[in-house]
Amino acid sequence: MSLTIADLEQLQQEHPDWQMELVEGNIIVMGPSDYEADEISIRFAAKLWNWVEPRRLGRVTGSSAGFILPRRATDNTTKRNLRAPDVSFVVAHRLKRTQRDFVELVPDLMVEVKSKTDQIDKLEAKIQMFLSLGTAIGILIDPDQLTLTVYRLNQQPQVLRDGGVLTLPELLPGWELAISELWPPVFE
Repeated sequence: MSLTIADLEQLQQEHPDWQMELVEGNIIVMGPSDYEADEISIRFAAKLWNWVEPRRLGRVTGSSAGFILPRRATDNTTKRNLRAPDVSFVVAHRLKRTQRDFVELVPDLMVEVKSKTDQIDKLEAKIQMFLSLGTAIGILIDPDQLTLTVYRLNQQPQVLRDGGVLTLPELLPGWELAISELWPPVFE
């Protein structure tokens, strides 16, 4: 049985505490992230938002913001995917007014943070799917390896480690993020 976005919305009304995605007609119930992965997501989103907001460059959202993705040109089905990256950024002119609904577009930047139960290959496949639909940059943060990998369509991934600095000049000229700032501090 292939489900639709309307089916997902009905399930969300019945189960408002569940976080779900719709992938190829199948509903995926997302479990909560581990504490460290979520803290890293928030740290990334906060640093991004602190740059974006005063400059009115666009919108930054977290893992609960759903994107209704366009069908691929090669897709012969009526299935629509609804996905929610851990962190997203949409340039201001593409979403001038926020919506009280899922948005029908791909974010310009999407970020996935590997939780302890995630599989890297599935996260990479999600990032590649977003890139193929028009996302400019996908990022995978792996707390286990202390790496941040930047993906762009038809380019080799760029792996950054502690001591490295993330820049995204095509989306956020002047923004810099030291990779070491992503890792949660240890309190004495």
